[in-house]
Amino acid sequence: MAGPNPIELQKALSGMDYPTDKKSLVERARSNHADGKLVEKLENLRQDSFDGPNEVQKAVFKG
Repeated sequence: MAGPNPIELQKALSGMDYPTDKKSLVERARSNHADGKLVEKLENLRQDSFDGPNEVQKAVFKG
């Protein structure tokens, strides 16, 4: 099964206010009933603060 994709990330973080921190991203994803693998990816991000959704997407999907 394929891992999370950018559309799933966008849905998981729907309603997120930026700038934000990693803890808030995880909480928002859980409250939006995101896939467990996506929540785990967010929890394991090295970066702790994010200025916008593009920055989150780059952190989650970087090679």
